[in-house]
Amino acid sequence: MHNFVIYPNFQKPNALTCAIEACVRLHRLGGKIRTDRSHQKYFSSLEYVEYGDFSVLAQEAEAVIAIGGDGTLLRCAKEMIGSRSLLLGVNTGHMGFMTGLEATQLNELENLFCGEYFRSRRMLLEAVLKQEERNLHFLALNDIVVSGFYGKVFPFSVMANESLIGQYRADGIVCSTPTGSTAYALSAGGPLMEPELSCIELTLICPHSLFNRPLLLSAERTVTIRHTADPERPIYISADGEHPVLFQPEDSLEIRKSGHTVTIIGMRESGFFDSVNQKLMQSIKGFSEK
Repeated sequence: MHNFVIYPNFQKPNALTCAIEACVRLHRLGGKIRTDRSHQKYFSSLEYVEYGDFSVLAQEAEAVIAIGGDGTLLRCAKEMIGSRSLLLGVNTGHMGFMTGLEATQLNELENLFCGEYFRSRRMLLEAVLKQEERNLHFLALNDIVVSGFYGKVFPFSVMANESLIGQYRADGIVCSTPTGSTAYALSAGGPLMEPELSCIELTLICPHSLFNRPLLLSAERTVTIRHTADPERPIYISADGEHPVLFQPEDSLEIRKSGHTVTIIGMRESGFFDSVNQKLMQSIKGFSEK
């Protein structure tokens, strides 16, 4: 592997320093480095960096290196759709659960040149919001969330293909991939899943019930969500935490497995379990050590 594209998020602390160091290391190892032309001013001191449109560069690269946090990796993954490039995340953010390297581990970039890394193929979700006059399309590596504001429950129904799963009153629902099981779905009480699995997780957000539990569905199912909330109470849809879209009572939302996948690079075969142990368990370990 010698052909790389850098995808930095310069709003993250230390991202610029990390991106420059990554370029220097990759160049010394014989790598060809490119990035979007909008970043040219940041890399002007590195004469070997080439520029172009990211969507084109990602099609030609062997690997894209996203420098930031999990949100950076999520945005990068969706901008890479249709390419065969692998995706490596370098964490300069807070959690960095999905990233393969920390900013202090850039020496391990040399593993990319000798094939000493692991590939993790991830499913995505696609959704269609069917409205009277148009259809809106969404794509998510983590989750698609339906929710209201201000912590007020609203009524909605969920179907799998033509079968009614249930009618609920809750703050909302998280429809998650296995990758997203460690994100909002986890906070809402959902289970952890190995990210290479293929299924759809449904987790209610603060249901007004004593008995509702998360549900795992076959990835071949189509999930349909409708609600009957008062039109004066806005309900929204968000894919991977992006800008919310209004979900009207007369609309229906269909969610299914996408035909696209993303392959994420990890430096260790146990990377997922290491992240669970080192990042998600931090607060428990910190408490127990006091």
